[in-house]
Amino acid sequence: MVAAVALVLSAPVVVAAAVAIRTTSPGPVLFRQERVGAGGRPFTILKLRTMTSGGEGLDITMGRDPRVTRVGALLRRTSLDELPQLLNVLRGEMTLVGPRPETVALARRYPSGCRWVLEATPGLTGPAQIRMRDSRVLEPPLAAVSSAPAPDPETWYLEHVVPRRVDLDAGYLCAPSLSRTVAVLLETAVYLLHPQ
Repeated sequence: MVAAVALVLSAPVVVAAAVAIRTTSPGPVLFRQERVGAGGRPFTILKLRTMTSGGEGLDITMGRDPRVTRVGALLRRTSLDELPQLLNVLRGEMTLVGPRPETVALARRYPSGCRWVLEATPGLTGPAQIRMRDSRVLEPPLAAVSSAPAPDPETWYLEHVVPRRVDLDAGYLCAPSLSRTVAVLLETAVYLLHPQ
């Protein structure tokens, strides 16, 4: 019910964003990608496209990724690119609050101690998604010596970011409640109104 109301209310924003995407970058408005759902079952996630068409590559996006369009950067900064996921919620593939829906390729490489989170229904928002919005915490540090090889971004993500995400989400996932759900949704609303 909440997702349906949110979808209706956000429709004008989605339409405006769709027009901006189509007029500034060739390609489809929506981005579709296979993600891991509840119980490890795959589903197709929907987002507003924020990258150049055909800009696939790494499963994670770095801070100044050249694939991200100008309109896409704004949509990402305000999280408006996530609005089509309300359709995923209505289909029962996602929930409002839960862990970040992971790509199939990265999920296969999850650390053994973190794999349990892949059994949960992924969420549109969640404790980790709110607290780890700053892209700087998702990126490997620059090598201390310029000649030293930079860490592989996906390996860094799996070894350093995923465990932190799981730790942040664990409290909610292990003891979900209406009050905690409402608290996360309110915190998300505050972030959307005052993005960093």
